[in-house]
Amino acid sequence: MEWQQLEYFRVVARLEHFIKSAEQLAISQPALSRSMTKLEKELGVQLFDRHGRSVQLNETGKLFLARVERAMQEIEDGIEEIRQFHDPFAGKVSIAFLMSFGVHMLPDVIASFNRKYPDVEFALYQNPTTVILPQLLRSEVDLCIIGPFGEEPGVVWHKLVEEEMYVYVPADHRLAKRESIRLEEVAGEPFISFKPGYGVRTLMERFCGEAGFEPYIRFEGDDIMTAAGLVSAGLGVTIIPAFSGIEHGKVKRLRVTEPYCRREIGLAWVEDRKLPPSADLFRSFIIEYFRGQREL
Repeated sequence: MEWQQLEYFRVVARLEHFIKSAEQLAISQPALSRSMTKLEKELGVQLFDRHGRSVQLNETGKLFLARVERAMQEIEDGIEEIRQFHDPFAGKVSIAFLMSFGVHMLPDVIASFNRKYPDVEFALYQNPTTVILPQLLRSEVDLCIIGPFGEEPGVVWHKLVEEEMYVYVPADHRLAKRESIRLEEVAGEPFISFKPGYGVRTLMERFCGEAGFEPYIRFEGDDIMTAAGLVSAGLGVTIIPAFSGIEHGKVKRLRVTEPYCRREIGLAWVEDRKLPPSADLFRSFIIEYFRGQREL
């Protein structure tokens, strides 16, 4: 069994078509068919159900594909690690992060890092909490920026920052002339929220529960700018962290005096997985960056 066979198998398994797979791999279709037949003979099982030039991965093939994907990812990680080993200041860092964290904080950190290490590149994945942690566990990213989560063996979480969460209301709202409110004062309002599974949505529901009510969610979105835009149009209120870029003439930010509305954001990584040098460099940098911010 050869590396090339496994790569061919992975492509055929994804496309389920020999001609399309052969075109993608830049080999002839007969050569690809022979390679798959040889692989099945070596394994002693059929991996595909064949229907002319189309194929369908069978249950045995699906089991094997999962292992092949894992093994090839490890090899690809190893190759990338070797490439970066000789020059940790010119590698790539992959990070999954919360939607709301990417509005201003993460760009500021990366800009500061790149001023010092201009040749390091970043692959950024903006996702909800429910997607971020699985990405980290599957080795799809080096690091993730996420709120506290439940017990996850082998994952380290380091607190970076604590953010205050505010209520945003339209500029002509009955409470807009106030500087602060108790959260129960908007109990009857329609809320603009993130979709279920997003950390901000979970926090909103928790804060409202602590204030003694269940929020009526009128609109659900994916990002802070959309939520703020809907608030500015007078369609409801929302609870989000402070951020730049908002049209202050159309919305008003209100501090919540009760209950305590704050969130923690931290950096997470897999404890026993060796980080590529560039990612290790960035991990140290971001921890020191926020430590310095707290000391200001």
